[in-house]
Amino acid sequence: MNVSLTPELELFIQSQIESGKYASTDEVILAALRAFEERERIYKGRFDELRQEIMVGVEASERGEVVDGEIVFSQLQQKLQQLRDRGGE
Repeated sequence: MNVSLTPELELFIQSQIESGKYASTDEVILAALRAFEERERIYKGRFDELRQEIMVGVEASERGEVVDGEIVFSQLQQKLQQLRDRGGE
């Protein structure tokens, strides 16, 4: 497999080798791919969690267990105001 890198990426790889953290270009690229793989795994896990949370909300809505958005925001504003009032004492 051939990969073309921008001059900036080539300089970055070289700087990593010169720092002593990695011994070769291959090591830098493998570390980058492992980090990318880990990030993708984390994102997929978070996506699955969000999908489950959405389904909980959808199911609650289908059962009629919902609160009007204006009421929620009003209650949040009241709580924030109470916190501000307490902080000013």
